[in-house]
Amino acid sequence: MKSVSKIISNQLIVKNSKFICILYPLNDLNDFNKYMMEVKEYYPKASHYCYAYIYNDIYLSSDDGEPSGTAGRPILNVLQKEDLTNVLCVVVRYFGGIKLGAGGLVRAYTKSVSSTLEISDVVELEKGYKIRLEFEYDEASDISYLLGDSDITDKSFTDKVVYICLVSENTFLKLNKYKTEILEKVLIKKS
Repeated sequence: MKSVSKIISNQLIVKNSKFICILYPLNDLNDFNKYMMEVKEYYPKASHYCYAYIYNDIYLSSDDGEPSGTAGRPILNVLQKEDLTNVLCVVVRYFGGIKLGAGGLVRAYTKSVSSTLEISDVVELEKGYKIRLEFEYDEASDISYLLGDSDITDKSFTDKVVYICLVSENTFLKLNKYKTEILEKVLIKKS
């Protein structure tokens, strides 16, 4: 499985209509609403905000007022064909005054996503864990060594140090002697 490593956007003009495709890495399904709000604030006068996302085994698409099946589903089809997961794709459309017809819309949305993926940094994913790791301050250098290039998403420092991390299965096994709590199974970048 693959995903995009960072947010990227690309623009396509088809018969005076502007299609702006934005790809987001979707590391948490709760980010979906935040990203949609950002898009609508940044492109406030757009005609349509069509989207599709895949998060693990969950997927959803929306035509947002375009004729049924002409926007959301084609976006989702491209994401699935490229074996992507944990990704949100929003295509913002500014209507240019010329109707494209159902076939034209499908081609335009498909091309918008495909051309954006061509310039995206696509990464391989592997199964891993989101963990909570609690340890003493004097163990920090050992923990840093064991974590290697794992993603530490949150740190707190009280009487002990607590990290929230995204780790591979191999790294998780190395951390076995520490108080490690699995928060959820996730997909992480392959190292």
